[in-house]
Amino acid sequence: MALIDFFRKIEPDKKKSPLLHTAYDAFFTFLYVPDTVTKGGAHIKDGMDLKRLMTMVVLALTLCYLYGTYNVGHQHFIAMGQYPEFWDGFHLKLVFGLIKVLPIYIVSMVVGLGIEFYFAAKKGHAVEEGYLVTGALIPLVMPPDIPLWILSLAVIFAVIIGKEAFGGTGMNIWNVALLARVFIFFAYPLSISGDQVWVSGFEKIAEGASTHYGWIHNVFNGIFGSFGWETFKPGTIVDGFSGATPLALAYNGGWEKVTSVFSEHNLLWGAIPGSIGETSKVLILIGALFLVVTKVASWRIMLGMILGAIGTTFLLNAIGTTPFMTVTWHQHFLMGSFLFAMAFMATDPVTAASTNKGKWIYGILIGFLGMIIRVMNPAYPEGWMLAILLMNTFAPTIDYFVIDSNIKKRLSRG
Repeated sequence: MALIDFFRKIEPDKKKSPLLHTAYDAFFTFLYVPDTVTKGGAHIKDGMDLKRLMTMVVLALTLCYLYGTYNVGHQHFIAMGQYPEFWDGFHLKLVFGLIKVLPIYIVSMVVGLGIEFYFAAKKGHAVEEGYLVTGALIPLVMPPDIPLWILSLAVIFAVIIGKEAFGGTGMNIWNVALLARVFIFFAYPLSISGDQVWVSGFEKIAEGASTHYGWIHNVFNGIFGSFGWETFKPGTIVDGFSGATPLALAYNGGWEKVTSVFSEHNLLWGAIPGSIGETSKVLILIGALFLVVTKVASWRIMLGMILGAIGTTFLLNAIGTTPFMTVTWHQHFLMGSFLFAMAFMATDPVTAASTNKGKWIYGILIGFLGMIIRVMNPAYPEGWMLAILLMNTFAPTIDYFVIDSNIKKRLSRG
């Protein structure tokens, strides 16, 4: 018996067990491309269905996950003055990062997909695949010590209010992953902003603050000890360590302040404090290139966002009344989440502009607004989340005027 025949044989009854059938359908269509097509004399059949489209985005995020997980451990040990070279204490840094990141990923997926399965069963349709990407994006834009109960509330809010309330996948107005982040930012700001949240494993980021490892670290200590490897040992934060991100440093002292703490090499590769998946610029660009080559994401939006940010930076440099205003565009690109927002957030095909000209306008305006918010807002030295959500709101309007302009041009040609 072929494997597909076995799965078809165990298919639950849709009427008697709607929730179980929904779960079965989600798993079955993940393994096999649906063979159903539209009825009628003609139809288009492509090898790429929605699940596989979403899988491409998840694949593009893989390097960010691997590096981000390791960097969580690296920043933890740097704070204690241990294993200062990036690859020192590899097993400890990787395991520490996994202990922090894996629960965040599991909660994001379980809570979000649980809501998706519930609504799918209630509505009597298949599970909508959009959350595969959303659930993978949410952990990457979170600090490593985000309380899991706060994360759960954010996911519930984002999926129900931001997505299901509008009809589900393909109907939402705003980027769901960003809604989860903005919920935490406004409801629990101390959990996602400031200098205390980007380095993991300490109750407080201050000189002399100690770290205490839990039972799971002790389990790994037994494993590592059996091989004669280094084990987790309690320590304290070294003198002079602040946990500040490059953006916080730049706001207070410009580029010179940033480079007094971090090298440009560290900024480029991402060996710095920050959200789990937003630090490595090189790996983000590799993911962006993958999405462009596979035609999953729009290069017009990405390039428009870059041009908008560069143009705005030139304007701010000309004004130059604060140290942050003197930071150049390529220095801005080495800090914060600009590249991650450009590659994975602004290009969301559901919430972005759809017309080619509209994509240029949409991207340029995000670059402009995001840079203005980043540099000019003293309470929030970053701007891409708010800029993208704002332009999500106006994306249909942009497309409307682009299409209306095209119609008028055609009518004028008579």
